[in-house]
Amino acid sequence: MKPQFLALLAAMAWGFGGYFEKKGLQLGHIPAHVGITIRTAVALAILGAISFPQLKTLAETGARPLFYMVVGGGILAGSAGMLCFYAALKGAPVSQVMPIAFTAPLFGVLLGLIFGGEQLTWKLALGALMTVSGIVLITAK
Repeated sequence: MKPQFLALLAAMAWGFGGYFEKKGLQLGHIPAHVGITIRTAVALAILGAISFPQLKTLAETGARPLFYMVVGGGILAGSAGMLCFYAALKGAPVSQVMPIAFTAPLFGVLLGLIFGGEQLTWKLALGALMTVSGIVLITAK
């Protein structure tokens, strides 16, 4: 499958998933951190089964890549980001929380420009400005 199609499927899964997560949090009066635990446990079971044959590759991986995965994926995105997202999702409309939360690529672009040696082009700057403008339009009351 083409990467762009997979990215669209990811966006759909996250968008639809966020709606259902909000409904579950509200209907069950579930605390945000408990909701994240449910999400993580289900994901761990599914991804663990899929990943099991390749887990041996971790023995060949150095400490630095694992450090980046633990800090970036486990602590920042998986824990801190999800705690903030679920707390926001529980307290505000999906139409406000999700567009703001999914500005995450803008922060990735910023890191790429500052630390990754990527070049700022007019298309990149215009795209970032349009993204932020669109989010302001979607979320403003």
